[in-house]
Amino acid sequence: MVVVAVIIADEDDVGCDEHNYNPWFRLQVPRDKKEEYGSNYEMWMESLEKMDFELRRAREKLEKEQKDRKEKARARLDRERKAKQEANRQREAIEASQRARRIDAMEAQLKADQQMEENILVGRGISFNRVLEALPFEGSGDKIKLPPSCFNDLSSEGAFDKGPLHFQLSVHHQNNSSPSETITTHAGVLEFTADEGTVIIPPHIWNNLYSKKDPITPLIEVKYVWLPKGTYAKLQSQELGFSDIPNHKAVLETTLRQHATLSQNDILTVKHGVLTYHLHVLELKPSPSVSVLETDIEVDIVGPDSLPENNTQHVLKPLTFGKPESGIINQGDYIYYKFTINDETWRKISSGYAEIEVKLDSEAKDCDTDLYLSRHPLLFPSTHQHGWSSHDMGSKNLVLGSKDHNVGIGGYSVGVYGFKGTTKYNVIVSIQDIPTTNVSQQGQQSVSSSSSSLVDTVECGNCKHYIPLRTIGLHEAYCRRHNVVCEHDGCGVVLRVEEVKNHVHCVKCGLAFHCREIEKHMKVFHEPLLCPCGITLEKTQMVEHQASECALRLVTCRFCGDMVEAGTLAVDVRDRLKGLSEHESKCGSRTAPCDSCGRAVMLKEMDIHQIAVHQKN
Repeated sequence: MVVVAVIIADEDDVGCDEHNYNPWFRLQVPRDKKEEYGSNYEMWMESLEKMDFELRRAREKLEKEQKDRKEKARARLDRERKAKQEANRQREAIEASQRARRIDAMEAQLKADQQMEENILVGRGISFNRVLEALPFEGSGDKIKLPPSCFNDLSSEGAFDKGPLHFQLSVHHQNNSSPSETITTHAGVLEFTADEGTVIIPPHIWNNLYSKKDPITPLIEVKYVWLPKGTYAKLQSQELGFSDIPNHKAVLETTLRQHATLSQNDILTVKHGVLTYHLHVLELKPSPSVSVLETDIEVDIVGPDSLPENNTQHVLKPLTFGKPESGIINQGDYIYYKFTINDETWRKISSGYAEIEVKLDSEAKDCDTDLYLSRHPLLFPSTHQHGWSSHDMGSKNLVLGSKDHNVGIGGYSVGVYGFKGTTKYNVIVSIQDIPTTNVSQQGQQSVSSSSSSLVDTVECGNCKHYIPLRTIGLHEAYCRRHNVVCEHDGCGVVLRVEEVKNHVHCVKCGLAFHCREIEKHMKVFHEPLLCPCGITLEKTQMVEHQASECALRLVTCRFCGDMVEAGTLAVDVRDRLKGLSEHESKCGSRTAPCDSCGRAVMLKEMDIHQIAVHQKN
């Protein structure tokens, strides 16, 4: 039996050229042969359907394989394209890196050449630049210590022939980091004794370079520079009260004597006794960095823009004559005020027509204060150091008159001390006129007293006063009933009977007091006080000790005008004979040109030079 089939191609079928496959076709038995096949028609149809199913499965498998091959081919093309792009990017990156390195090398070389030219220009032909590790040391001024190799390098450059050595110091940043602002300052050189690779710097340099925080490895770039001599400086005190220092410019001059340079924006530390002031360098002329060696500088000092926070230093508040000032003071604290006696006021005082009265009133009953007064240069009077004091209970008065040899033209400081508890107080300084009628009244009293002495008088046996003879009996009867004479040796004061129990004497000094005052007297005058020099004395002896004997007392140097510690006796015998202190012996060893001949003469020998050479008294 022959099977006749009509092959009808499917429109969606595609062949496979790679495997030489022809398109699949569906097999169908023509309908006109159905009767011819008879009963076998269904069997053939099932066979054809089975063959058709297998053909579809084969076609689907082939389609899946073709799809997989296409996806693999597409993925391979994508990988090749990405690999090519990545290779191009890497090649471009390498070329860019090489190009950047070449540019950086060229810039570094250009910068090095410019730096060399700048160093030569700034150093006026001398090129010296080192990066050294900074080490601090306790010193004053701005002079640093360099290693010996720097001495050799500077010597070979001829730097010592150019005058004083000045260096620009700047913070060196590692790992090629370049901050927006480079911190720099300037310094002189103290000696060449530092270890190799290090530079030893004083606190002034350290604080200006590392003002915010200490670095882990402090590296400093040290560069030789030439600096012009300064002609003008404007400084701003960061604390109140610097202008209150007597002759504060002499104090500043003493500080600058330890410096070789000044740089704009630096903080200059000035010490005066126990006080410390910080001066901000606002402006310098003729350049932002100048030399202060052997030059005269005009200095302007301005106060702080705002009140400093957490200021622990004492400040002098101004007092106006006749205007009271009030405040609250705690136990153990001091509050200070100041006033000035000018020429006009002093003329009135010295002529006997006026006197200065300082009065302190406390409002609290169970609290107490003390009043201290000093004449400048002693700025802050205290228990240890003062010119006048009052320790009375309640109101306190101090009077400065013409008979007091310590009174004169100048500034005075008033110290209010909280002796007990927290006290609200009022303090006032006033000029009290002395009426001229007092002079005539005193004369009349002297005449009347002399005339009364001519009348017959008898000494009272109880109070020891001279009483007219005609009333002596009545007086003694009354006096013995109501008055009692203190029998303490040297006292003899006449007391009312009801006042005897309140009248007591100090067991140490014998002075008489009210019983309420003796406790304070013992604490103030007889409690041992420790001097900073180590000696222990009572109040009266302590005041004398700190005024004339203590090595730590502040004295005005006759050569520099600054208030400095007196120190011990001068080492040189001739200086001791001249009465020079330890500081004055050293300070007077400085030389200055003679006004007459220009010869350099030691300051402490200038008077002898003027007499011996120029016959000047």
